[in-house]
Amino acid sequence: MVSGTIHQMNQTLDYYNTNADAFVSGTVNADMHTAQEKFITELPAKAYILDFGCGSGRDTKFFMSRGFSVRPVDGSAALCIIASEYTGIPVQQMLFEELCDKDLYDGIWACSSILHLPVAELASVFKKMYVALKKEGILYTSFKYGCFEGYRNGRYFTDMTEQTFQNFLSAVHGFIIKQTWITADVRPGRSNEKWLNVILRKASMIGDR
Repeated sequence: MVSGTIHQMNQTLDYYNTNADAFVSGTVNADMHTAQEKFITELPAKAYILDFGCGSGRDTKFFMSRGFSVRPVDGSAALCIIASEYTGIPVQQMLFEELCDKDLYDGIWACSSILHLPVAELASVFKKMYVALKKEGILYTSFKYGCFEGYRNGRYFTDMTEQTFQNFLSAVHGFIIKQTWITADVRPGRSNEKWLNVILRKASMIGDR
């Protein structure tokens, strides 16, 4: 469930390629219903969604079942193979910084994915997502809750709280926070871990609030 730059991401990508089967087993049935519903409620009918770091393909499959068009991408070659089989559609191997679309997507779903980027690279990718979204497009993303940044359990993480995310976004510009909420990790045995969930809207003009 990851893509990113060579310097910071090799170890993280190696982790997902090596542990792809175990990762999929632990996440493919995770209940993301609340976040999924909040996200699609903001989208027009038959919206075009970029699943940005699709992992197992769980969310792509859900969005397709609700009548949306989805483009799933992931940085891990092993996860792309698994997700392609699971969803029945091709999954492109792509790094986050390779996103170069313009005004194409109604929504971008970056669930537990861009959190693997260092803050400086995260800002650059947010700008790419801004360009890739249509006018007033919707972005969902999530981060482990906290203030840690660095390697943990074989992967790079940038954690966020409401305040650190607000500070980050004020420096990036272009997005308006529609809602944030905290959830417990839905995977078995990990309910003590917390997540920051965020839904953003692409600002339609300078000064839009």
